[in-house]
Amino acid sequence: MARASREDLRNVAIVAHVDHGKTTLVDAMLRTTGAFASHGEQEDRVMDSGELEREKGITILAKNTTVFYNGPASDGKDVTINVIDTPGHADFGGEVERGLSMVDGVVLLVDSSEGPLPQTRFVLRKTLEARKPVILVVNKTDRPDARIDGVVSETMDLLLGLASDIAEEVPDIDIDSILELPVVYASGKAGRASLEQPADGELPNSEDLEPLFETIMKHVPAPSYEDDGVLQAHVTNLDASPFLGRLALLRIHGGTLKKGQNVAWIHHGEQRSVKITELLETRGLERVPAQEAGPGEIVAVAGIENIMIGDTITDLNDPRPLPAIHIDDPAISMTIGINTSPMAGRVKGAKVTARQVKDRLDRELIGNVSLKVLPTERPDAWEVQGRGELALSILVEQMRREGFELTVGKPQVVTREIDGKIHEPMEEITIDTPEDYLGAVTQLLAARKGRMQEMTNHGSGWVRMVFTVPARGLIGFRSTFLTLTHGAGIANTISAGYEPWAGEIEYRNTGSIISDRAGVATPYAMINLQERMTFFVQPTQEVYEGMVVGENTRNEDMEVNVTKEKKQTNMRAASADSFEGLTPPRVLTLEESLEFAAEDECVEVTPEAIRIRKVILNSADRMREARRRAKN
Repeated sequence: MARASREDLRNVAIVAHVDHGKTTLVDAMLRTTGAFASHGEQEDRVMDSGELEREKGITILAKNTTVFYNGPASDGKDVTINVIDTPGHADFGGEVERGLSMVDGVVLLVDSSEGPLPQTRFVLRKTLEARKPVILVVNKTDRPDARIDGVVSETMDLLLGLASDIAEEVPDIDIDSILELPVVYASGKAGRASLEQPADGELPNSEDLEPLFETIMKHVPAPSYEDDGVLQAHVTNLDASPFLGRLALLRIHGGTLKKGQNVAWIHHGEQRSVKITELLETRGLERVPAQEAGPGEIVAVAGIENIMIGDTITDLNDPRPLPAIHIDDPAISMTIGINTSPMAGRVKGAKVTARQVKDRLDRELIGNVSLKVLPTERPDAWEVQGRGELALSILVEQMRREGFELTVGKPQVVTREIDGKIHEPMEEITIDTPEDYLGAVTQLLAARKGRMQEMTNHGSGWVRMVFTVPARGLIGFRSTFLTLTHGAGIANTISAGYEPWAGEIEYRNTGSIISDRAGVATPYAMINLQERMTFFVQPTQEVYEGMVVGENTRNEDMEVNVTKEKKQTNMRAASADSFEGLTPPRVLTLEESLEFAAEDECVEVTPEAIRIRKVILNSADRMREARRRAKN
């Protein structure tokens, strides 16, 4: 029994921070190798297939594609390069970890101006722990503010720092190979790459991506396997097809997988015999049927109903299970339940029952390994835990677009007890901001129990600060931070373990304006009230008792009547009701609503509207509850 390798295959993951150009580079690779038909219309960022991904401009799910390379570096032989496009957000860290378990090397993409950022650090650490070789690609060399030399040396420092950090955990880490890291200079947009460093702000001198393919061929090892022919395959991702049902994406580690074959499926330590009804391989962006697949290949199989990520497909006669994939623990939780407001069920065709919501959450768990769904005291609400606020709000937004009506609670942190003390998750936040806002940002994070770790000033008018802050201190942080820095600040977070509970945090110094009755908001009532508050509702919009209709400038809740009408007399009035003097309301997005909601508030989400409301709608019941809490 010996190790053999497949020279006609390469499996690489593209990892980088948000917006550094991963998906655009994959586009260019597909275009260069002629994966798109010459007559076909070609849109940008083809890998971001989800509606939300396109809208927000971020990758949410890890996806794979195949590039068929036949060039100078392969001596004219056809080589299949499987490329995994991973998300850059640490909130979707589970996707990155899965992506790494499928590949033999990593292309690290770094922006030529921004340099390595926290998410870069996160994915790099995972890569080094998995002992995968790294290729550094400095992207966007044609940016006018590019500083290529600085970025390369920062990345090297980061790599060495990480390597020395994990040297205890991974004793056989090769520091020399890290120092000899291959560097490629590229512009994904222009579809050009070079091994020679261009001047700052200029395009690489090569006309195509050949230098990048050459580097991948040279530095990413071919998949190796035991040549004894025993089948071993790891489920790394799940997908669904309208015709074939659930699809499992596999990386084959050894042996051959054939269509119609009976295999052993190992799920949570239990072994069952199953039949592979359909075998699919990826060509460009399409999945096509295949008869068999060998070691190192990434394929999809159908026919196994409840298969999960981390399961093993292996030989019936000689089963050899593979280790499960480890995912970071969730840090933030949210209660998601059915819509219980007086306006529930108004939207035609909306999904409003507890069973529909539960089925949808169970369906989400199939493909999203970073999430957990736990029952609560109520049968119509569930606690959903994830890596960050963004991941949870994207799930709610997705469900809203699918026609669900929900009540969503304010995000909370997932605590754990260590040595009899309550510990909470911490985050390391890196902030880039113009110097003018330095004091304001420091003050904001100090109020949220943040500790400054380091501060660097490049002399360019920008300051970089690193803080350690409790995860709950970052709930509602983003919108306040962007307002403070006038939209110029950049904040990035990454998990930093657990620390003892840091004490109370005040999230907002304004109160809520609550409607004290049901009815329709009138311009007359709103004009009289608007000096003291900011409204979230339009005139003529329907409101109900306990609904939050605006923000109070003072730090206290206030109940108002927004449905008040002008007394009618039979005298002709000189001034009719006018809308002119009415300030336009602040329309909140889902993320902003979740951030704004106080401890005793929740968000009502329907396909047509997003409303903030009190958990207890009746004013007298709220008073009673407040007294009871004060006693305890």
